[in-house]
Amino acid sequence: MEKLARDRISLLAEHPVERGNPHLSSAGAVFIMLKSALGAGLLNFPWAFNKAGGITTAVLVELGSLIFLISGLVILGYASSISTQSTYQGVVREICGSAIGKLCEICFILNLFMISVAFLRVVGDQLEKLYDSYLNETLNEGGPPPQHWYMDHRFTLTTLCVLVIFPLSVPREIGFQKYSSVLGTLAACYLTLVIVLKYYLRPEHIIMHENHYASRASSWASMFSVIPTICFGFQCHEACVAIYSSMYNKKLSHWIVVSVLSMIICLLMYSLTGLYGYLTFGGDVAADILMSYPGNDVVVIIARLLFGVSIVTIYPIVVLLGRSVLRDVCLNSKCSYMVIMEPYERWTRITLTSTWIIVTLIIALFVPDISEVISIIGGISAFFIFIFPGLCLVCAMETEPIEPRKKSCLIVWGVISVFCGAFIFGQSTTIAIMELSYKL
Repeated sequence: MEKLARDRISLLAEHPVERGNPHLSSAGAVFIMLKSALGAGLLNFPWAFNKAGGITTAVLVELGSLIFLISGLVILGYASSISTQSTYQGVVREICGSAIGKLCEICFILNLFMISVAFLRVVGDQLEKLYDSYLNETLNEGGPPPQHWYMDHRFTLTTLCVLVIFPLSVPREIGFQKYSSVLGTLAACYLTLVIVLKYYLRPEHIIMHENHYASRASSWASMFSVIPTICFGFQCHEACVAIYSSMYNKKLSHWIVVSVLSMIICLLMYSLTGLYGYLTFGGDVAADILMSYPGNDVVVIIARLLFGVSIVTIYPIVVLLGRSVLRDVCLNSKCSYMVIMEPYERWTRITLTSTWIIVTLIIALFVPDISEVISIIGGISAFFIFIFPGLCLVCAMETEPIEPRKKSCLIVWGVISVFCGAFIFGQSTTIAIMELSYKL
């Protein structure tokens, strides 16, 4: 939830983005890949295990997706090396042309926008749970149930946006990124540890019966419906180009090792969270796993606070990146020059920031739960994980001097990636919109 991401996205590829100055070690690259991937998706994975129809199905879908996740990272590293570009959009634009480059920028904005919604939805969930905990404690003490309007999570979330998030998002540059990134990684690791320990320390009276767990996927649609959650959780592809460009060793074989190691560690973290969260609550698991635990549990409260503070500090990074890309897309070169100069730049920045926060807040207040947001984000993520890397591979093969048979195999793989991404985007987005319309 803090990296929709962004921990899990190019949003958090802060320091490695110093162009033309390679300084990143292998260990540093792996760490930044992890902090770009580990985030809000953790909260949704236990629910995804239940949605998939059980542990076996969910793990198999994870492993199948892992092939494309690693493939996308490797392709993007290769594309960055031959295009000499150090941003995801730049690589796509250089290799696939300006039209697809523009599409990439639009998808980038949509992805960042929906990640912002997911962040606020998660904060709202935790505020609501804390209020429920306070209400229950008051009732247990024999007091009347408090009905204060100012304790409603919608009011508190709005107040938080106005008094905290907006002031943090307005500055032209955000200097605390490195600290928020560390906090996000800490929150993710702490959550996984809590979920595992809570399973083994649970009281006997809440131990689930075997028939409480799904034994198989109810349908192919339900099995594929968890892929958006996987895409959202493992997504670090927008950041990987900046990370690769900042590495000392840019050999493709070396980048493959970094990519594989990063994804395997992510697989372990997400699988442990999904597995033990699902085993603890079975079919009753909430879309946000923290909502399934008692509100008065101190260990869980700490997890909520860690995630909440992490999101509040990472959300401005998402706004900063979205604002910069949005300005580049919407304004021509002449206007772009104007907004760089005061006071045009200041007013443009304030207007874009205010609009971004207001719209994402409104959506977050009316979205039923985080699973609906993640379904949409996962669909958009298919562009970054499957479609754009596949297109880059196909277009690169037109000019690269490679043995014909190998070139044909790579082109086929690129086409398969594109078709898989298109299918995932179409299916997940359609289902998300239908379910959201039904619940609203």
